[in-house]
Amino acid sequence: MSLLEITGLTLKIAGLTILDRVSFSVASGEIVAVTGESGSGKSMTALSVMRLLPERAVVNGHVMLEGRDLLALPEADMCATRGREIGMVFQEPMTALNPVRTIGDQVMETILIHRAMDRDAARARAREVLDRVGLPADRFPLTRYPHELSGGQRQRVVIAMAIALRPKLLIADEPTTALDVTTQAQILDLLKGLVEDYGMGLLMITHDLAVVSDMADRIVVMRRGEVVEQGETRQLFARMHHPYTRMLFEASGHRVALPEPPPPQPLLEVKNAVRDYRLPRRHLLRDPGHHRAVNEVSFTLNRGERLGLVGESGCGKSTLTRAILGLEPLQGGEILLGGQPVWSGQRPNLDVRRRMQVVFQDPYGSFNPRHRVERLVTEPFHLLDDPPRGAGRREAIAEALTAVGLQPGDARKYIHEFSGGQRQRIAIARALIIRPELILFDEAVNALDVSVRARILDLLADLCRAYDLSYLFISHDLSVVRTVTDRVLVMQAGEIVEQGATEQVFSDPQHAYTKALIAAAPRLPEVGAA
Repeated sequence: MSLLEITGLTLKIAGLTILDRVSFSVASGEIVAVTGESGSGKSMTALSVMRLLPERAVVNGHVMLEGRDLLALPEADMCATRGREIGMVFQEPMTALNPVRTIGDQVMETILIHRAMDRDAARARAREVLDRVGLPADRFPLTRYPHELSGGQRQRVVIAMAIALRPKLLIADEPTTALDVTTQAQILDLLKGLVEDYGMGLLMITHDLAVVSDMADRIVVMRRGEVVEQGETRQLFARMHHPYTRMLFEASGHRVALPEPPPPQPLLEVKNAVRDYRLPRRHLLRDPGHHRAVNEVSFTLNRGERLGLVGESGCGKSTLTRAILGLEPLQGGEILLGGQPVWSGQRPNLDVRRRMQVVFQDPYGSFNPRHRVERLVTEPFHLLDDPPRGAGRREAIAEALTAVGLQPGDARKYIHEFSGGQRQRIAIARALIIRPELILFDEAVNALDVSVRARILDLLADLCRAYDLSYLFISHDLSVVRTVTDRVLVMQAGEIVEQGATEQVFSDPQHAYTKALIAAAPRLPEVGAA
């Protein structure tokens, strides 16, 4: 008998069918990956297992956990099941953690709520599971707070909370989407090790086949609330029967064809850039010291060139980005755009600042939801001395939306009326509308489905042909950087440790850190390789 057996699961919310006769199983000690695009029903399937559904949800079918139908349990019994028999790891660790409680208290919480042991024993168990997930006591005491940890460390705390009572089933909903490749590899190895050590079943939700290609025992492919294909991992990759599965596979390894860059002509010049941050004062009579986030960084981005910047979280990518945008001053060196300094005296040079735009990672959080698209995409107009008005403004909006594959009529809509991929297109339209000389893409496609990501990358290639774009593409996804850049910089601990033509760096890396990044990146197996 399987640990988890889902049979004919159907879910409707306000009369709209979300899940349609979903059926699959998870055995003890087995890893099952559920994959598909946003809206395919992956997360709603997991929430149905946990019985964490909206008030107007109507659910039918059977969700059997060791022979008990979870859908038929009283709420009190279901509360006793959550945490003790089923643990869940959510996508964003910072929102899953309480910022004003220590990590020790939060891991102990599940144990104490279920009255599994007294407080002293719960504290000992919390220490044990934190050690097991790679947060040893000498560096990560129970008194640490979430804001004192990196993204990968916070995700380890969330996993420790989920396994505190050694549940029979662990559900992980996109647990590595926001993590860099090396941290992602560590978290996947941790989850795999927990399954082996504890014999629990793991139901992993993901939109990227490459992430689970050599981890999952079986893969379930969902589309529009239905299971379109499922099977043992190697067999599914060897023989994909459904065209949707093949589309996901091809989108995961999508490559674009960039136009040839023009002859080198410097546009952005970063010369010996240094950025320090003052550390908290730990002793009244001692100097608090400084942390060097960017250390003597130098590089040149030429006009019409697409330059990539890769590295782990905390390597200094975002700090360098803010300095280039003139949002933070340097303590040493200089940054020039077209020969003019980005920072002039004690304030940013607005004449230079208006020639740069940025596209952020979160295509929803970077917009004001109360404004229409026509106002959102024209926000950069405030940088211009004489922004277009009336018919000229409408024409500029229509041209920008059309350039990114949207309709001029979309200008009257609100941002919530668009999908994630469409929102990112609007973000690109906002960046393009004043025809900047340089665009910075800060993790601009990492939160998107593989199919949506492929379309956005194709859009970038088209815009490069139409507008001769020059951009700095910051990302921890090496497969994306490899296909949309001409040259790449590799950053570690505030320094550029390797740079060169993108294909050359990826094919023949010289620095040990670059080799480690490339080795940690997930890879799709060859089609037809059983």
